[in-house]
Amino acid sequence: MVPATRRLRVQVDDDLVTTASRVRAVMLQVGEGLMVTAGGDCGVELEPVAAARRTYGDRLVVVWFDAHGDLNTPSGSPSGAFHGMVLRALTGEGPEGLVPEELVRPWQIVLAGVRDLDPAEGAFVEASGVCHLGMPDSATLVDAIASAGFDREQGGFPKERGFEEKAVYIHIDLDVLDPEVFASVGTPAPGGMRPDGLLGLVSAVAERFEVAGLGIVEYEPGRSEDQELLAPLVEKLVKVCARA
Repeated sequence: MVPATRRLRVQVDDDLVTTASRVRAVMLQVGEGLMVTAGGDCGVELEPVAAARRTYGDRLVVVWFDAHGDLNTPSGSPSGAFHGMVLRALTGEGPEGLVPEELVRPWQIVLAGVRDLDPAEGAFVEASGVCHLGMPDSATLVDAIASAGFDREQGGFPKERGFEEKAVYIHIDLDVLDPEVFASVGTPAPGGMRPDGLLGLVSAVAERFEVAGLGIVEYEPGRSEDQELLAPLVEKLVKVCARA
């Protein structure tokens, strides 16, 4: 079966709420199967993740492969850019019109590769219970997903939290990669993952859990060698998530 593809061109004068509604409309045109979002900045992930939350409910775990947490609020963001707020908006704190009706709870979030948190983001992670793994190995990542919602103090899964087999939305901001290997991103941060390491982690997740969606974002064309690296990497990531 040939996968359905849709291209959305954002107009310069579109505001964020309009863009989100256009993304939502395009998503409705795509049939069943793995939803892959490619291109744009992290803000484009708002609607795909929100759709996965509606579909999978408390079963959903969002694995955020990124150099940054994207957990800022409109009042506290150093840059004011929505792509640094999108994950926080998904939890309920975001610009007007950009907070979904069904929220992603902090215990449904696993940060992987995140190494550049603003102080307020770090405080939110600490207070809310977001799982921050740094640079995990495959076993640690799989265990974190499987135990999402597990209250270790109570020794079990609270009734209001999901304890069924998890489904995973995989978000990949390409700045999760080490800029010495891949530099075609807007906000590089040293000390990132190698491409084969990222692929290994995603493969381990896809082998163990249902993949609810895949987003690959924040590519800013630069070095030709980055393009040569990216094309086969994206193909492999999609194949392992689709179990093709």
